[in-house]
Amino acid sequence: MADMGTKKAAGSAAERRDLAVRAAVEQGIVGGADPAPPLVCLLDVAGIRASAAALTGAFAAALAPGTPVLHAFAVKACPLVPVLRLLAGAGLGCEVASPGELALARAAGVPADRIVLDSPAKTVAELREALALGVAVNADNRQELERLDALVGRTPTTSPIGVRINPQTGAGAIDALSTATATSKFGIALRDPGARARLVRAYLDRPWLTRLHIHSGSQGVPLALIAEGVRDLHALAEEINAAAGRRQVDTLDIGGGLPVNFTSDEESPTHAQYVAALRAAVPALFDGSYGLVTEFGRSLLAKHGLVLARVEYTKSSGSRPIALTHAGVQLATRTAYAPAAWPVRILPYDAKGGPRTGEPVAQDVAGPACFAGDLLASARELPPLAPGDLIGVPDTGAYFFTAHYGYNSLPRPAVHGFAVGPEDQVRFALARPAQSVEAIVAEAGGAFGDALL
Repeated sequence: MADMGTKKAAGSAAERRDLAVRAAVEQGIVGGADPAPPLVCLLDVAGIRASAAALTGAFAAALAPGTPVLHAFAVKACPLVPVLRLLAGAGLGCEVASPGELALARAAGVPADRIVLDSPAKTVAELREALALGVAVNADNRQELERLDALVGRTPTTSPIGVRINPQTGAGAIDALSTATATSKFGIALRDPGARARLVRAYLDRPWLTRLHIHSGSQGVPLALIAEGVRDLHALAEEINAAAGRRQVDTLDIGGGLPVNFTSDEESPTHAQYVAALRAAVPALFDGSYGLVTEFGRSLLAKHGLVLARVEYTKSSGSRPIALTHAGVQLATRTAYAPAAWPVRILPYDAKGGPRTGEPVAQDVAGPACFAGDLLASARELPPLAPGDLIGVPDTGAYFFTAHYGYNSLPRPAVHGFAVGPEDQVRFALARPAQSVEAIVAEAGGAFGDALL
């Protein structure tokens, strides 16, 4: 997607989206009838660039001049090499949490000194590779620190190394995404008896520990709770440096976690509001005393993704209209299994890609998977849908179609980036091809069919 130009796209994000839907139909990228593909996923390149600029601009406006800052995109939010390269061109690095994500960042050309490795279960081999490359490492626990003792002692490294703490400040609205609870699996629990003193001692014993890391959660976690954790992180850094009698901790990795509004096209809260919340809670964070690292993911990509799926059939059951589509649990896994926590909007389009109109009726929008809970929406008020119509699912650029769930061996759909020109022409660029049936067979051990006989 890096070759799609930098001209300002026409209109608002919603206008670009509608133009892209119509163009996708006209260009055969998706369609209301065979042989056009029944499912495609789109990424708004202009929107992604705008979010990256909003993030970097918000921090640049608040930080003391010359403060080192790295905005490392959380690769798990959208593990697509073209997206990582696009963001790298916008000045972002990568936060990775597995060998696969590290490989994706490197394939995108992201330099090692702009990559941060976080994971609660790093192997010795993973740590050794990161240290050899010069990738920054955030240790999760005391045992990992002991592994690093041996590795750092044997081989010098340029990798900045820190420790992730759990401030135990509490949960947000979604328990599964709240990583600063009293019993969270992440980091060293800061408020457990004796933990703070042991952590300070660990730094004094290891002069190569120069960073502190926190990530309090993401969707469902309010800004005030995130800011409270960052305030605790800053206070701990001050305590360590005072005990060391020098500026041993020089960088604070404050994670990400900006929630996303899934109820409308409005982007709220903004990165500027996030920065304002941090400035109110811990103003010294911006005085230049510490370099900063951030790890945003969902807030950079979610609003710029769109699933487009054909309505294959419509039916009625118990007097409830049901639209059967090709988009479901394989793309919106969290929505299918936890619909109350992860509701999605449904945008109805006709077979030509124009907005579907009509008197709304309550209907289910179902996916193709073979279990009853494979629903994108239940009793949703929409214009009556018919076979050949399309449904759009916006706000899906992070953690939806980019993190495929292989239920029923449903294939990964194609992903296209799009840009809108000054005359409203839409240009698409393939970012990931659709998965073939042959690839599914190969992935399922097709070459080893006799192995268990």
